[in-house]
Amino acid sequence: MESDGEDEEMQLMIERSLLDCTKRGGCGGGPVEDESSPPDAATATDRIFTAIRTGDVEMLAELWAVCGASAGTDSRGWSPLHQAATQSSRSILQATFSAAQQGAGQSRTLRGETPLFLTIERGLIANASFLLQNGCSPNTPNEEQDSPLISGAQVNAQAQDSASVLFEAAGSGNPDIITLLLEYGADANLPNRTGHLPIHRAAHRGHLLALERLIPVTRQDVVKQSGMSPLHSAADGGYPQCLELLLNAGYDANHMLHQRVRCNYDDQRKSALYFAVSNGDVSSCRLLLRAGAMPNQDPVSCLQVALRMGNYELIDTLLRHGAHVNFSSRVNPTLFPSGLQYALRDQPMLRMLLNHGYDAQRCFHCPYADAPHLPLDYEGWGPSVIRDTPFCEVITVCWLKDFAAQVVRILLDYVGHVTFCSKLKSVLEDKEQWPEICFIQGSVRSLKHLCRLRIRGCMARRRFSAPVFASCLPLPTILKDYILFSEYDLYGRGSLE
Repeated sequence: MESDGEDEEMQLMIERSLLDCTKRGGCGGGPVEDESSPPDAATATDRIFTAIRTGDVEMLAELWAVCGASAGTDSRGWSPLHQAATQSSRSILQATFSAAQQGAGQSRTLRGETPLFLTIERGLIANASFLLQNGCSPNTPNEEQDSPLISGAQVNAQAQDSASVLFEAAGSGNPDIITLLLEYGADANLPNRTGHLPIHRAAHRGHLLALERLIPVTRQDVVKQSGMSPLHSAADGGYPQCLELLLNAGYDANHMLHQRVRCNYDDQRKSALYFAVSNGDVSSCRLLLRAGAMPNQDPVSCLQVALRMGNYELIDTLLRHGAHVNFSSRVNPTLFPSGLQYALRDQPMLRMLLNHGYDAQRCFHCPYADAPHLPLDYEGWGPSVIRDTPFCEVITVCWLKDFAAQVVRILLDYVGHVTFCSKLKSVLEDKEQWPEICFIQGSVRSLKHLCRLRIRGCMARRRFSAPVFASCLPLPTILKDYILFSEYDLYGRGSLE
C-alpha cells in the first residue's frame, strides 16, 4: 500500500513538472512554444486534465484563460467537468464549472454518465451538493450496463440498462446523499429499463438507512408496475432487518412476482419466501411467515427446496407454518408424496414429515399386490426420471434396498394394518428388522393408536401441525402431544405449549 502511495505521489510530481516545463516553453533545451499561438485541442485537454488531477487551481485558471475554448474530451468521452467531479477538491470543481460551457453539467461520457452521476458513484457529497445547487438534474439516467438487482435473475443481462442518479446512490447506501438528492427533486419512482426502482436496490444490498429514506417517497402503484416487491430484493439479498422494515411499512408478504419477471427463473418462483428459503435464510423465512406469507404458492414447493438442502431448522419452520407436506414434485412425480424421496436415509427428517401429516398409507399402495411385478427384473426408479412410480419400486432399487426395512419400520408407526406387495416383501425378508416388522403386522394395533390415526385423518385438512390451530385444540397437553406424535420428534420440539 505504501509503494502505491509513493507511485501516485511521484506521478503527481512528474505531471506538475511537465506543466511547469510547458509554461516556461519546454524542457531540456527544446524549442520554446510561442505562447501567442493557441495549442491544439488535444494538448489543451491533456494540460487541463493534468491540472485537475494534480489539484493545481492556479495552473488550471491559467490554462482555462489561454485555451479553455479549445478543451475537448478524452478517450472515455469525459470532459474536464467530469474529471473535476470525481476529485475531492471542491475548489477544482468550482473553477472548472465556472469556466465550462453552458450545459456542461448535463453532458455525458461515452457510457452516458453525467458529472453528477460520477460524483454520486464515488460518494462525494460536497461535489454532489455543488452540482445540484448549480442546476444539475438528479433525474438524468446513465446508459451503462448495470447488474440486475436480484442476483439469481438474468433480467436483460445483455441489454443496455438505464439508472438514475438516485438509483446509483441507493446502491452505495449513503443516506445523506439520498436525502440530498431527494431535497433537489430526485424521483424515487423512476425505474431503470428492467423496471427496478431505487428501493429495490437499497433493499437488495441491505442498506437499512437508505431504505428508511426511500420507503416514504416510493409509490405502491409504481412498485406494482415494476413486477416485484422490495421484499423479493431484501429476501434475495439475505437482509432480515430490511425485510422487517418493509413489512412494518405495510408491504405485502404475499406479493408475487409478475410473469415477465418469473420467466427469468427456471423454477418460475413467485414469492419472497421462496428467495429466503433458497438462501437457507431461516430468520428471513420466519419474518415472512409470521407476517402471513403462504408457503405453498410457488410451482416448486418451498418445503421441497428445504428438504433438498437438508436444513432441519428451515424444514421445521415451514412445516409449523402450514407447508404442504404431501406435495408432488413437478420433475419426478410419484404415486406416493414426493417429500419422502429426500428423507429415505435421514430418520430425523423422515420423522418430521410423518409427524406433520405425511400420508404414509399411500406408500403401501401397489397395483400388483401379491402378484409378481412385471417384468420380474424391472426397476421402476431409474437414475434419470421417475414418473408415477409406486413406493415399492423406489425403495427396492439396488442402491436403496439396504434402507428399505428401516424406512418401512418407521412408516408402520404412522399407519394401521397394511399389506406388503410381493416385491417389497421379498426385499424385507432378509433384513434384520423383518422379525419386528412381522410382529407389528401380525398383532392387532392398539385402540389408542387407531384413534390417533382417525383423529389425525379428520384434522389433516385443517393443517393440524400449524401452531395456531394446534394451540386451539380443546385437549390436555399430553393428549395433544400424543396426537401430534411428539414422542417421535427427534428434532427435539416436544410439546407445543
